[in-house]
Amino acid sequence: MTREREPFISLALYYAFKWSVVSPTLHTYFRIKIYGVENVPQTGPLLVVSNHASYFDPPIVSNCVRRPVAYMAKEELFKVPVLAQAIKLYGAYPVSRGSADRAAIRAALECLDNGWAVGVFLEGTRTPDGRITDPKKGAALLAGKAKVPFLPVSLWGTDKILQPGSSLPRAVPITVRIGKVIDAPSSTNKQELEAMTQKCATVINEMHDLGR
Repeated sequence: MTREREPFISLALYYAFKWSVVSPTLHTYFRIKIYGVENVPQTGPLLVVSNHASYFDPPIVSNCVRRPVAYMAKEELFKVPVLAQAIKLYGAYPVSRGSADRAAIRAALECLDNGWAVGVFLEGTRTPDGRITDPKKGAALLAGKAKVPFLPVSLWGTDKILQPGSSLPRAVPITVRIGKVIDAPSSTNKQELEAMTQKCATVINEMHDLGR
């Protein structure tokens, strides 16, 4: 039976870290603007799909949707001080580079069954300007298998947080826009998954094009 919420301990740790570290940093250092929080279901499994331009995107998304979001994260990120602790609290789990897709899909489906919101970057990797040009069907496949809706999220400005050769985050303005929930695919038919993937990408890119 599918749970309606993630485990209480994860929720408690999420709020403690959100209000003590992440939210103050985003509002004071990055001067973040957040639109569309009223669109986020606060209970029940959910697939959060977004663009991706920075290692900092997972905790930013989780902070802005006001509930923990479990992410498939590269194993290497769990070796980065501070960031590793942040993404663990927010529900991230490591995926080894080159590991089988089936294992990652099983892990994500298990999170959804346990009431989590699961985050997927639609392009599967970071893009230089934050726009989605080559969306992958993985998110739609998960939504179709688990019968859960999508929540489209656009991150603007995160591509400028870290400059090449620098490990110090820059104080750049960030804007996050959260779209309306998109219903789950009715099947895992290839054509429908492709159509849903493109729909999510279009919605996210349109929000991203609104800029600051």
